[in-house]
Amino acid sequence: MNQPITQWAHDERPREKLLHKGAAALSNAELLAILMNTGTRDKSAVDIATDILQSCQQNLLELGKLSYQDLNQIKGVGEKKSLTLLAALELGK
Repeated sequence: MNQPITQWAHDERPREKLLHKGAAALSNAELLAILMNTGTRDKSAVDIATDILQSCQQNLLELGKLSYQDLNQIKGVGEKKSLTLLAALELGK
């Protein structure tokens, strides 16, 4: 089991990193993790975000093409996270 983000060093947590270092200091997985808000018992939000990015070969244009069903099939991504990500991706367009 991976270590929850709450147990990471304070300055390495995605939200704190964004606040203190700016968005450019975060990886795409960390940015997605902030949108997802939480992980699961077995995976941190960053781990789940990494899985999402792997499903589209790290290509953000392909990420924008994922459907609700595509996102919902990834372990740890349920209805709320799928809809949040779809809304954010739509705003990004």
